[in-house]
Amino acid sequence: MSENGDREGPKSSFTTYMAEGEQLFHKGQNAKAIESFSTALSLQPDDKTCLVARSRCYVKLGDAENALRDAETSLKDNKDFFKGLYQKAVALYTMGDFEFALVYYHRGHKLRPDLQEFRLGIQKAQEAIYNSVGSPSSVKLQTKGDKHNGVHPIHQINPRKKEPKPHGWKIAKSEKTTKQLLGELYSDKEYLEKLLQDEDLIKGKIRTGEHVQDLIEGCISYLDTRTEFWRQQKPIYARQRERKLMQQQWNSALHKPPSDPTYYVLASLEEIDAGLSAGNPEKSLKKSREVLKAVHGWSEEVLPNKREVLGNLHSCIGNALMDLGNMDKALNHHKKDLELARQGDLTDSKSRALDNIGRVYARIGKFEQAIEVWEKKVPLACGGLEKAWLFHEIGRCYLELKRYTEARCYGLHSFEAADDIGDEKWQLNASVLVAQAELKLGNYKASVVNFEKALDRAKLLQDDSAREAIQKALREARLKMAH
Repeated sequence: MSENGDREGPKSSFTTYMAEGEQLFHKGQNAKAIESFSTALSLQPDDKTCLVARSRCYVKLGDAENALRDAETSLKDNKDFFKGLYQKAVALYTMGDFEFALVYYHRGHKLRPDLQEFRLGIQKAQEAIYNSVGSPSSVKLQTKGDKHNGVHPIHQINPRKKEPKPHGWKIAKSEKTTKQLLGELYSDKEYLEKLLQDEDLIKGKIRTGEHVQDLIEGCISYLDTRTEFWRQQKPIYARQRERKLMQQQWNSALHKPPSDPTYYVLASLEEIDAGLSAGNPEKSLKKSREVLKAVHGWSEEVLPNKREVLGNLHSCIGNALMDLGNMDKALNHHKKDLELARQGDLTDSKSRALDNIGRVYARIGKFEQAIEVWEKKVPLACGGLEKAWLFHEIGRCYLELKRYTEARCYGLHSFEAADDIGDEKWQLNASVLVAQAELKLGNYKASVVNFEKALDRAKLLQDDSAREAIQKALREARLKMAH
């Protein structure tokens, strides 16, 4: 298949694509996670849990509209699906609709008062409204009408307070307020505004071809946008933290000359990662190859961590090729990443490479090779979530190879890792894997017990598609046990 050829259709099960999406999400690879969840949804279009999972990814990418669309779809058949309610509240909050978000946080809290997420959401939304229109005591929310599935928040203003402008109106900003909100960045804003007055300077271009004027105006616009955002949303401690982080980023960008190889590499890797996250593997692939060629021509004196950078670039190229469906070339680049990691004794890079190589093998149906690679990654796995996912995927490969004893063993390891961190979703996945292995081994009673455990968790998680599939498998196991 060519690098730019059509992507192939689903080759694995719904559960496998869901697991892959969760793993990618927790690694911060949200665009790729969306692809996995979308493939899973092509197999089970109305799966509520998968819609919520994809919505979370959209939120991370700043695509609040798609996030809201998925959250609302998950609530289509069950308005009390608490995960959908929470995700809808998060999407609305991300869009700046703090009042509507507060309504849905309250709805969820009423259904599941035991969940801390809804309590924290209520506090967060109330603080955002407070920053926008004044004290919480001056603003109460009622629900009426139908804007977001039957909800219209209405401001009730305390007569002692001056009535605020409706949310969404542009709030006039005094320079004093702007200075307070921006803190140390206010001097940067002043400096950028002075630069705009230099006619000779703003006519020029930087190395990437971008006009200096556009760059400066973009920075000023960004600061204006953040000022309003901080005013509406951020508590004081968060504003201070974000200012410091932004100042560090700006210092790094403003004080390093474009000719600095380290700066060039960091900026390029950010651009490559942005392309992958935005679902544009072609652009990332082109940039990765361009930077790879440049880095090969530099000595380690110029770039001290050259080996690590080369590995990172091969990983980026491999991931882009995977997204494009070119598995053979993707595998080749991930193997180069692994070789460089071993040469430099780079543990994190080695773990990353083994992870990616295993995913390629599993994707193309070479389960024995996937197992061999992933078993080498086991000692490098960090945290219970990664272990739960890794053990589960190894077990799934053994199941595909009809090596049911090994599949059961890894299923139990996955359950233990998930149980250590209290992750009910991975406890469900692991229980299903163990039950399937026990069924194939003829241990029908053990199979029934594990399917029943999985069913209980599916009900708790309100995962209807999992519940239906487990009930069907459970009936089969019970019939075999009866005979």
